[in-house]
Amino acid sequence: LLVLVLVVSLLSNLLVLLCFVYSTEIRKQVAGVFLVNLSFCNLLLTVLNMPFTLLGILRNQQPLGGCVCKAVGFLETFLTSNTMLSMAAYTSKMRYKDAVILMGYSWLHSLTFPLVSLFYSWVDYSSVYASCTLHLKEETERRRFTVFTIVFHSTSFMLSLVILCFTYLKVLKVARFHCKRIDIITMQTLVLLVDIHP
Repeated sequence: LLVLVLVVSLLSNLLVLLCFVYSTEIRKQVAGVFLVNLSFCNLLLTVLNMPFTLLGILRNQQPLGGCVCKAVGFLETFLTSNTMLSMAAYTSKMRYKDAVILMGYSWLHSLTFPLVSLFYSWVDYSSVYASCTLHLKEETERRRFTVFTIVFHSTSFMLSLVILCFTYLKVLKVARFHCKRIDIITMQTLVLLVDIHP
């Protein structure tokens, strides 16, 4: 199943990047900045993280050396956070300058957490996830790691979820308004047809 996800992710993200390269329409849109960033992050996750996870599952142990594991864990934390923030930013309309600023913030925000986790040595192989990821080794660090995890997930994933929910609630509100208008127009048309018919 993981191999299938890897192949589909690789192909779909490459197709998105190819569409961006060959379509001037997509490149003209501000949302294209976030789309490319999203696909690029997903592509890197697919190429760098998924194979190591697959090796971890197959071998039932850390796939490669400690330095490589830390690099993969760093990238996984950075790229997943960046992906979530890009998805949240993709839903809003803005000028190109604002999109570049928001993208810069997304990268800075996403780099902060893996750097902190490297500083505290919280990136390591986790047998639970069969991958190199955020992992608490020593119980003495439990409180600090818990605070870090809460802040990381709140500012990266919960923030993105709230923004996406708010945006799609606005879309739903507009869709309902249009449905009501369509229903009124349909009813008026039916009344006219009934009145015209002898």
